[in-house]
Amino acid sequence: MATRTVPPAPAADPLTWTPWRVNWSAIWVGALAAIAAAVVLGLAGTAIGATAARSLSWSALTKLDVAVAVLGAFFAFVAGGWTTVKVAGIPYAEPAILHATIAWLVALPVMLVLLALGAGSAFGGWYGGIAAPPSLAAGAVALDVSVRATALASLTTILVGLIGSVIGGWIASGEPMTFTHYRTRTTIWVEPERRMVP
Repeated sequence: MATRTVPPAPAADPLTWTPWRVNWSAIWVGALAAIAAAVVLGLAGTAIGATAARSLSWSALTKLDVAVAVLGAFFAFVAGGWTTVKVAGIPYAEPAILHATIAWLVALPVMLVLLALGAGSAFGGWYGGIAAPPSLAAGAVALDVSVRATALASLTTILVGLIGSVIGGWIASGEPMTFTHYRTRTTIWVEPERRMVP
């Protein structure tokens, strides 16, 4: 009886690039969820008097103003990132974070359009510093301080939203939130092929 030898499988080429598939439906749902959560949290903050755009300087802000703005931006985008990953059904952290970050990127221009159309007060005043200039009647010095304060507030809420989106996506993946888990993972997830049902 003759024995047959099977040649070993070729090793994977480390220079081969394999693109990740992007689930755009999940990204749009997550972006819309983040915008809806930002509106709800912004209106809730305005209702309790914490996010009214009444201050011309950082010294006039209360701790409640800052806490509501930062937590509102964070949790709005945690909800958006979490929704994106759950709708896409992604079980690993890397593609989950990628999808959540893309949802954040999609939500930003949509929010800018809404702010340009006058929805700044619905977001609680903090995002309103992006599109709406402060009143010109305040004077040149107060105007300069106000522009810087609203720009810094808007930048802070946008970056905190990015952090929230990444954390929300990571939580939704179900993987432990540790950087060493990747080295101990034994299986590789491949997105299942989707077929259209006639």
